[in-house]
Amino acid sequence: MVFQNTVQGRSDPAAHGSQEDTALIARDRLLKKISAEADLPALGSSVSKVVQMTSSDDEAVRNLAHFILSDAALTQKILRIANTVSYRTASGATVTTVSKAIFLLGFEVVKTSALAMVLVEGMSSRHAKDVRTELNHALCASIVGREMAKRSQFKDPEEAAIASLFKNIGRLLVAAHDHKLYNDIAKLVESGKFTPAQASMQVLGCSFDLLGESVLREWNIPDSIVHALASPPSGVLKPAKARQEWLQQVAAFSSASARLIPAMNDPGQEAAGKAVLARFGQALNLDHAKLIQLFASVAEQTRTLASNAEMPMQSEEERGMTEPGSGSDDVPADDADAGLPGELLLQVLGDVPPLQAIQRHASGKPVNARDLLLAGVQDVTQMMASGRCKVNDLMLLVLETLYGSMGFRFATICLRDAQANQYRARISMGDRHAERQAGFSFPCASTRDLFHLAMENDADLMISDSSAPKIRNLLPDWHRRLLPDARSFIVLPMVVSKKQIGLFYADREQPAPEGVPADETALIKTLKGQILTALQVR
Repeated sequence: MVFQNTVQGRSDPAAHGSQEDTALIARDRLLKKISAEADLPALGSSVSKVVQMTSSDDEAVRNLAHFILSDAALTQKILRIANTVSYRTASGATVTTVSKAIFLLGFEVVKTSALAMVLVEGMSSRHAKDVRTELNHALCASIVGREMAKRSQFKDPEEAAIASLFKNIGRLLVAAHDHKLYNDIAKLVESGKFTPAQASMQVLGCSFDLLGESVLREWNIPDSIVHALASPPSGVLKPAKARQEWLQQVAAFSSASARLIPAMNDPGQEAAGKAVLARFGQALNLDHAKLIQLFASVAEQTRTLASNAEMPMQSEEERGMTEPGSGSDDVPADDADAGLPGELLLQVLGDVPPLQAIQRHASGKPVNARDLLLAGVQDVTQMMASGRCKVNDLMLLVLETLYGSMGFRFATICLRDAQANQYRARISMGDRHAERQAGFSFPCASTRDLFHLAMENDADLMISDSSAPKIRNLLPDWHRRLLPDARSFIVLPMVVSKKQIGLFYADREQPAPEGVPADETALIKTLKGQILTALQVR
């Protein structure tokens, strides 16, 4: 990775030129050291991909689900969050699919949770104690930002959660990649003579903010988020007149709060809380009661997120650096959990593990496929009953249910394209899903092959071994070329009022002699029927 001088909007008067040049040289030297020993390009690519997903995009849910499903560990973490006390459905039904988790938790909650977990995964392997301090701070700040976004009157306020997550990225980078420098800064702060900003300039030759800004620009993070990380003016802040100013205030408030919340019940924290309220209360419409309520809610959500990110909350001796001084964004506070022992966290979270494949046949099909399919049917029923989901979201949920419940390696929904007079794959998941989706198309004109026969007869096909001569002879050339190793698969035609709309397709690389028993077949037909019902009432 080559970091470029991407600092923008900085004045360059002669009086400050030498100081700025020194800071930039120090920054570039540190970034060069970090990039030489870290896999920052891969982390940056993942972070950028998630940040740029937007709920206003028609394909947003699909893209987010694909990203999460591509990482088995991330999938399980998101499902665990969806199954905690804070989010569990009234019926108590276990959430088994990412699509349902997005529906239940909300797009932005899953997006920021996934982003936080990607950051944890990419950074937590180094110097666990100090990195964990900064990661816990980032997680907590992101939740404060998300809660503040709910109260905002500005357009697209969700960026506040991301800006808050990245507010301390410079500190996190130093903690992860230059432990000695991080400790040197901490010692200066502990002496009481330096703020972290002053200490970082003394030790690094540049501020944490400048370091973080450089990395975020290299990761192609939108300017609105990067600009939000700049510190607002000192003193009491007034209500923002523009969205960018509000983002800046929220990021600063979230960072200050994140250093207060874990130790909010400790002696001496009342004064720190009053300092935060005095600085941000008027600007963000907060009073003492609202602040206490916010802190309590965020503390619980942070424990949930940290636990499911598999990052234990830090102990008292692992609390992070503090920043004295009323003019800074970070007020004096410890950076730790509220003192809850690990045993109690399990009771607070009430975590129910998501329903998973407990054992598999040689084909890859889960032995408990029926239970998984039934859970999927219940999820689709709940989403349909809500009246607030799109047909595409339902299709994605059904596809994910089939894919996971039956142990397929590739699954897709193929829809009729009237203009091109072809059937084309539109939604896919699994191994090499993008590449296979691009090639999964065939003419609408009828030919005597397995796919057209299934649609013409509205017959659900479940093939246990495609190498059987009768099946092999009915496979079209395009399928043999695209999926030559597909040995067992299903074809579920979608036909409404005798009109052929498309089909569900999913396959495995192994034959499936165990077949599909009657109870599983009925549930698969129910899933397809739910989509047909949604299409009819659209």
